[in-house]
Amino acid sequence: MAVVEVSPIKAVNTPLTSKAEPCVVIILGASGDLTRRKLIPALFDLNTIGALPEEFQLLGVGQEEVTDVEFRALVREGTASSRDVNEFQEDGWNGFAPRLMYMQGNLMESATYVKIAKRLEDMSRAGASANRLFYFSTPPSLAPSIIKGMNEAALAKEEKGWTRIIVEKPFGHDLASAQDLNTQIAQAFNEHQVYRIDHYLGKETVRNILVFRFGNSLFEPVWNRNYIDYVEITAVETLGIGSRAGYYEEAGALRDMMANHLLQLLTLTAMEPPVAFDADSVREEKVQILRSIRPMKPEEVAKRVVRGQYGTGRIEGTEVPAYRNENGVANDSITETYVAVEFLIENWRWAGVPFYVRTGKRLAEPLTEIAIHLKRTPQALFARYDRDQRIEPNVIVLRIQPSEGITVSFDAKLPGTEMDTGTVEMNFCYQTAFGMTGPAAYETLLLDAMQGDATLFKRRDEVEAEWRLIMPIKEAWGKEPAPDFPNYAAGSNGPVAADELLARNGHKWRFINSNTSRCGE
Repeated sequence: MAVVEVSPIKAVNTPLTSKAEPCVVIILGASGDLTRRKLIPALFDLNTIGALPEEFQLLGVGQEEVTDVEFRALVREGTASSRDVNEFQEDGWNGFAPRLMYMQGNLMESATYVKIAKRLEDMSRAGASANRLFYFSTPPSLAPSIIKGMNEAALAKEEKGWTRIIVEKPFGHDLASAQDLNTQIAQAFNEHQVYRIDHYLGKETVRNILVFRFGNSLFEPVWNRNYIDYVEITAVETLGIGSRAGYYEEAGALRDMMANHLLQLLTLTAMEPPVAFDADSVREEKVQILRSIRPMKPEEVAKRVVRGQYGTGRIEGTEVPAYRNENGVANDSITETYVAVEFLIENWRWAGVPFYVRTGKRLAEPLTEIAIHLKRTPQALFARYDRDQRIEPNVIVLRIQPSEGITVSFDAKLPGTEMDTGTVEMNFCYQTAFGMTGPAAYETLLLDAMQGDATLFKRRDEVEAEWRLIMPIKEAWGKEPAPDFPNYAAGSNGPVAADELLARNGHKWRFINSNTSRCGE
């Protein structure tokens, strides 16, 4: 297949950078892995590009008893290891590190929040900003204790400056627990203070979906049931569960990925144009899409949902064990490591267009993409030249991982005297086209939260609407015997039943391989 690289009309040398409002970021659970690998590196990068004001400060709170200097050394190690050796700027770190402070505290104890309040008051008297952003870098089970402790210590109030909280996923483990968590949050905070984070929404291609759809008259008019045959959304990886058996045995692929990341990609792909690009307008349209998907009945789950579990196989030439042989997994586990769902959006734009969504572990390649399959042309214009030849439908692919970009495939005449046709691709890759990579997801989302922009964060009703679609599937599985697991080999493209899910409608998945997922290859 021929590939044509697409470059921007106007070269871009430096990214546009906006500045955060002065604030103190308080990371609750600062001694954890997320802080070292993602949060501090993201804040350091924001500081490097000039996005953090001079007044920015950070207070980490964790159980370990370490000094400020020891804390800075720990997070420096995590920041340096998150990039190539030559990319770490020692001078930049030396200017950033003095703004990082630490205090020991048990987040299950109310006294800890009194200590935090006093520390923040002392910092304010020393010139720190009264604006505060609390990041819950903790297991979800700690959220109720944190909310209660902050409320009792008056840390939720906004008397001298704004107060915001960032709550990590998962937002509950089912609809009831999500509703309970939202109710607890609402008892202490106003909704405008709450930022429910899903790091997928900070990725460059995800943010570009709305620009691509609504900013180009070439694509916007065909983004509907009249021209689109079906949509597939894929998020798969070669990795197994690693050391997360305890969590994964409870969650499974449905709760881990489908209940958040993938439904978010679906809403952005299918939503109506918002009246403005602001938080309320965008999130309202996303919620309307979720409400347009009717929750499945048990008999529908059996027909429109496929679950799988990986067996032994080879990943990049290495033999890997079956899921049931992973450390911490029961040898008769029925936890799904793969799930594919056919969602139907019952509104005017998408009536009759299936959205196939799949996610899985231990598959052939790491790949996250949205593929828009357009309908075939209504006549076989060139059939008289070669009766075996079929013009392939056009496909628009929005690649999110491993390399961010957009591919549009179309048909063209092959060189020669005969009327032979072939499929070619126009390939746009962010890094090669602009000569730079976009900001990491956590950089984007942290900066938005510090600026008070909740557009890329979930609203309360959005979280609950997602669970209303997921719970009927989980409940139906609880009433039916699980498939004969394992039902797909590690390193494969997934269960055969997932192919059959599409085949009954005359559709098929895009093949998972590196040739279709990487820019410029």
